[in-house]
Amino acid sequence: MAPLSHISATASIHALIDGDYESKLDDFYVRSRTLFLNGELDDRVSYRLISAILRINEDDPSKKIRFYINSPGLAIYDLLQSLDMPIETICIGQAASMGAFLLAAGTKGMRYAMPNSRIMIHQPLGGAHGQVSDIKIQANEILQIRQILNAHLSHFTGRSVEQIEKDCDRDNYMRPAEAVDYGLIDHICKTRTSDIVVGSISPIE
Repeated sequence: MAPLSHISATASIHALIDGDYESKLDDFYVRSRTLFLNGELDDRVSYRLISAILRINEDDPSKKIRFYINSPGLAIYDLLQSLDMPIETICIGQAASMGAFLLAAGTKGMRYAMPNSRIMIHQPLGGAHGQVSDIKIQANEILQIRQILNAHLSHFTGRSVEQIEKDCDRDNYMRPAEAVDYGLIDHICKTRTSDIVVGSISPIE
């Protein structure tokens, strides 16, 4: 699998010559059934991704989409899981937290990572403030979200919920080979330099 090889650079340039750059870029990649998540998954980004997914699904619900992830929610996940089209996910740079969750949520056998990328899983983060009763409510909601995420990660990886909970207790960084072994991804993309051997480090105690 060669990431981005299906996209013509010349066609991309021609598609962006006239008009607004960002909207032209969005339209071009939506037509090629390619989506990108880069950075924080806020309301604006979620809205744009949901709109793009619905447009792609309306065009042809049987063809796969390609989803590139470089991110630090569940709305995107639920939408993707409600559709019949195959979902190919590719980690470029890093897929952390919800980004790692979405990466693992791709169609089995179609989850990739670039050779120098990193994947990080952990328990959900949250801050609580206000009256004691409100803090309890928010804390319980975070615990509920953790249960949901752990159950689905268990489904993606084939590991027990107890193992997932233990491994997500703190920030847990993985290199692509480790992510393959863990079950978060299926393949590591080949590049011209992917055969370079990187030595191990002495962890800081």
